[in-house]
Amino acid sequence: MATIEAAGNLYAYRVRGCGRSGVVLWIGGRGDDPDQVLALPAAGGRRLPVFVTVRQARMYVRRRGRVLGTPGVNTLELRRVQHWSADPVRRQAPPGAVLEAWNFFEDLARGLGSAHRLPRQGPVHGAAYRKLFEGECSAWSSDERRAALEVVRAGVELWDSCPVIVKPR
Repeated sequence: MATIEAAGNLYAYRVRGCGRSGVVLWIGGRGDDPDQVLALPAAGGRRLPVFVTVRQARMYVRRRGRVLGTPGVNTLELRRVQHWSADPVRRQAPPGAVLEAWNFFEDLARGLGSAHRLPRQGPVHGAAYRKLFEGECSAWSSDERRAALEVVRAGVELWDSCPVIVKPR
């Protein structure tokens, strides 16, 4: 798990969810290293620094001798994904938001050292992800839809319950 000093490029990433919203720092992996969300060591595990504004995140990074990789910020509209997952029979999956959420949840779990909190992904998950990536989630089989919902629901639970440090110094 990377520290802010040893991390690859850092990016501010705004997450807007129903239960929790905030700006986190996302670390782009170097070479073959996977991406992850920055989490800090703490007693009993790792904690996620969460900022109210991008400016706060930028200042936090700057105080550690770093700069953000881009001046802007990407936003994950997690509310859209949560809305769909609450009633997937009557609602259409928002493909872009679900894809972003799936990737975010994997990076979040990796940063927290909590991969065990997401479902173990098998071939059905892979097929669902491929169709999602290709914008064809309307062609999901019932098993693929179930697999995508499994990842989304576990990821939302991880995001809503992971230990955080609000506005770290």
